[in-house]
Amino acid sequence: MPRRDGVRPTNAKDNVRPEDDMGHSVAGVCLEEPAVLTAFPSLLHPQDPPQQRDRILFVTAELSDFVKVGGLGDFSAALPRVLKREHSVRVLLPGYRQVLERCRDLRIIGSLPGRAAIPPCEIGLVTLDDGLEVMLVLCPLLYEREGTPYMDDQGNDWPDNHLRFARLCLAAAEIAGGRGAQGWQPGLVHANDWPSALTPAYMAWNGVRTPSLFTIHNLAYQGLCDLQCSAELGLPDEALSHESMEFHGRLSFLKAGIAHAHHITTVSETYAQEITTPEYGCGLHGILKYKVEKRQLSGIVNGIDDSWQPHCDPHLVACFSARQWAGKRANTRYVEERFGLEPGKGPLFAVVSRLVQQKGIDLTLEISDALLQAGGRLVSIGRGEPNLEKAMLELARRHPGQVGVHIGFDETEARRIYAGSDFLLMPSRYEPCGLSQLYAQCFGSLPIARCTGGLADTIVDGVTGFLFREETAQSYLDAVMRAINVYHCPSLLNAMRCKAMAAPMFWSDSVEPYNRLYRRLLRNTAPALRGVRQ
Repeated sequence: MPRRDGVRPTNAKDNVRPEDDMGHSVAGVCLEEPAVLTAFPSLLHPQDPPQQRDRILFVTAELSDFVKVGGLGDFSAALPRVLKREHSVRVLLPGYRQVLERCRDLRIIGSLPGRAAIPPCEIGLVTLDDGLEVMLVLCPLLYEREGTPYMDDQGNDWPDNHLRFARLCLAAAEIAGGRGAQGWQPGLVHANDWPSALTPAYMAWNGVRTPSLFTIHNLAYQGLCDLQCSAELGLPDEALSHESMEFHGRLSFLKAGIAHAHHITTVSETYAQEITTPEYGCGLHGILKYKVEKRQLSGIVNGIDDSWQPHCDPHLVACFSARQWAGKRANTRYVEERFGLEPGKGPLFAVVSRLVQQKGIDLTLEISDALLQAGGRLVSIGRGEPNLEKAMLELARRHPGQVGVHIGFDETEARRIYAGSDFLLMPSRYEPCGLSQLYAQCFGSLPIARCTGGLADTIVDGVTGFLFREETAQSYLDAVMRAINVYHCPSLLNAMRCKAMAAPMFWSDSVEPYNRLYRRLLRNTAPALRGVRQ
């Protein structure tokens, strides 16, 4: 096999600025009204006639078939697969070590030169069992390492992350220009989150007119680096301007994607509105509001893959449906035994989440005594910030038989918890989309969530779950108590479960807004730039 290789952004809290992108100081509350996307309905629900099949290059730092850190990996595995029913899609991914170890029949299809401090690379192609084509950026110096795509084994960001992901972006821009892939040239390029955000910018600076789409999965992770890195990245002088990627004396990969892409999407409609305000805009609300005014920003809610089917999921102890609950009770018994809980006493609440401040874990800890005193039980699976991991373990130590905690993550265990629990706790401070609430609904576990981002778009309060608005323990506890009251009314509980199980959208439903947006962007491109028809 030929040699080849594989950021986490800088710390998210370092990226969230109390200034807008013009450098003006703002308070930590919403001082401006969000841009009203519904004023432009064609952005949210564009209606275009179907067009011919086109080539799409989907650029990402994660693909759950090989490597996954968060929801981006799931998104990148699911969306291209449903898109390829209408388009010819290739995914472009760094050739990390863990990717290469799992690749079969990888073949080299081209090579690309370096630029400044960015080393040259080869492009490999592998076709997965279901026909999805994945191109790998092969650069051993940058990618063939132990650790995650973004960090080393000690949890430290790779110091050359700016070069590692600039290499991915530059390769994407070169392929968009018809180089490096044996003549395969896309008609549209879809980049995702800060690691691939320089793609539209490099395309613009290289004179490539192929339309580009940039999806923001989490605005707080911006991929910041020092201005001095501009020489290493081979950036033109215009890149250092405030209109491009300069951000408070640093360079922001994310801002470059926002500034140069032809269109920007986020992963829910509510989040698309929220990020145009100082409260949620992470210092970029000004440029995002401008994009709304230009009709270049919209929100499309994520779907989930078809494997989330309680009647046939092989991960579950027993399968079940809205007409047959015995299997759900079997999963509950498994969770009770697995986490050492006293059986059958009170509602079972679940936390399936990264244990980080953004997810509101501190709020769950704050209300836990009241939840337990009301007869509830709690299980938690996930890992995250050391202080929150320690606090969750201490909670379990203080309440044996009522609280069970596992630090870490396992897909099978998580699915069994969704299936066996009565309620899922999601008091997120912000949530661009969120998938856990959709998984829980599929498995008849009612989400209790803060009314923000995708949670607001996917949960109907009092019908498929419970929502609360204020970022306070009391508001959260009120919603929990509402849920406990429903638990003690079996007919209402079952009715809500049935509604919840019918609510989630699978990717086969969610893909059409992307198809329409792709066709719209492609329609405005000269035929010669749209790639070879398939």
